[in-house]
Amino acid sequence: MTVKKIIINKNSWQTRIAITSNDVLQNVYFSDHATTSLERSFFKGKITKLLPGIQTAFVDIGQEKSGFLHISEVDRELAIERISKTTQLDDEPRKKPRVRVAPDISKIFKEGENVLVQVNKEPIYEKGAKLTTCFTLPGRFIVLMPNIPRIGISKKIEDRDERTRLRDLVKAALPEGMGAIIRTTSDGADAQQITKDIKYLLNTWDTIQSRYEKASTAELLHEDLELSLQIVRDHLDDDVEAIITDDKDNQNKIYKFIKTTAPEYANKVVIYDGVPGIFEHFSVEKQIEDALHKRVELKSGGSLIIETTEAMTVIDVNTGKFIGKANMEETIFKNNHEAAEEVVRQLRLRNIGGLIVIDFVDMTSSVNKQKLFKFFEKTLREQDKFQSVVLKISEFGIVQMTRKRSGKTLVQQLTETCCACKGYGFIKSLQIESYEMLRQIKKDLKANAKIKMLTLHVNPKVFEYITSSEYNAILDLEKTHNAKITIFSQDSYATTQYKIEKK
Repeated sequence: MTVKKIIINKNSWQTRIAITSNDVLQNVYFSDHATTSLERSFFKGKITKLLPGIQTAFVDIGQEKSGFLHISEVDRELAIERISKTTQLDDEPRKKPRVRVAPDISKIFKEGENVLVQVNKEPIYEKGAKLTTCFTLPGRFIVLMPNIPRIGISKKIEDRDERTRLRDLVKAALPEGMGAIIRTTSDGADAQQITKDIKYLLNTWDTIQSRYEKASTAELLHEDLELSLQIVRDHLDDDVEAIITDDKDNQNKIYKFIKTTAPEYANKVVIYDGVPGIFEHFSVEKQIEDALHKRVELKSGGSLIIETTEAMTVIDVNTGKFIGKANMEETIFKNNHEAAEEVVRQLRLRNIGGLIVIDFVDMTSSVNKQKLFKFFEKTLREQDKFQSVVLKISEFGIVQMTRKRSGKTLVQQLTETCCACKGYGFIKSLQIESYEMLRQIKKDLKANAKIKMLTLHVNPKVFEYITSSEYNAILDLEKTHNAKITIFSQDSYATTQYKIEKK
């Protein structure tokens, strides 16, 4: 039986959320006050440059880098409408042309015009945000597609009668020209719950359109829920045993949200107020640390080596200490079988996307190769929400696949390029080192209420970051725990070093 937990660590400087299954970390999410999440946000963009050679428009959305809109992300109806305006004569009847060849983006948009866009992917490396006009609005039971008249159903809903019921229900509730993706959570839900979800999303879409008409260029029109509520909306189901948070205000906010959207689960929201910290208590902290390493140990004694470049990720499967009890072929198959399941978890946990090459231990049996491929494909389909395409195992035991990118990888979020090794290794980022120190201060103050004065000695760069970017967090800790916190800069300290003195 699968027992899931949603564990939320909320501080005044950062929110961290972990999803565990039988106490094994499956997903982890981060949100800090200094960074704005753009994914799923709507903007009134302005076309700044058209590049017909690569069928891409660059769009100003008020960010440091312009977003890019590829022809493949332009809504078909919008493309046909724009093209028909430029290709028809004034005296010709207005008929929608049948577009049999790829349309030219320069015939759809003009430089300087405004356009409603949604962020599909966060900026990554030197690229700006990836944009789309194929809009989606996620709800608890469906994902509304306001300009794509198509209905899709989660593959995890297998009962044919239930699929028909849901399709008919959603189709009847949607206005003409709109579509939806029916989520797994819809399975068994009654009509009233689903139609309520649809009405909420339709109202949201109306609000976005209304704001677009009045908004200035590059203005933000709509953004998704804050991270805690997003994760609850997307992951809450019957398998979730508890939603555990260490912040009382956050608990109340989540409780009210669930009471409105899924009241049957409201009793699952609980508060954690113990020592050590919530992520340490549930062994999440160490599992995050492990996920930054190249080497992943398997229970049987085998291992994975995961290395990522800008172009692709390579995963090498090794038998290691695993010697098995049967013949060599059976031993290798069992090792590969365990590795395949762990690879899926690591792809989710590390948020790895793009081109991925997996080098399984070579097997001579074509039957075993086929079994392994089917198991890997099935595990991806059932446990990973992101779209992937997998090619069959080659004669050398190699699997090539692609997985949809979604923002930064775990390593990119938590680390930065080392100035000493020039990128051959990594250290934790200044921000993350600072957050760990702030968590330690909070832990010490929480464990001993008699502490009235606390002194923190840190590296000068850490000192500058905390005093300039996290000054309010220090004030919040002082106010909450009735203690004075003093910070000193120590030139001799590395960024990873710090010392806490308590009185």
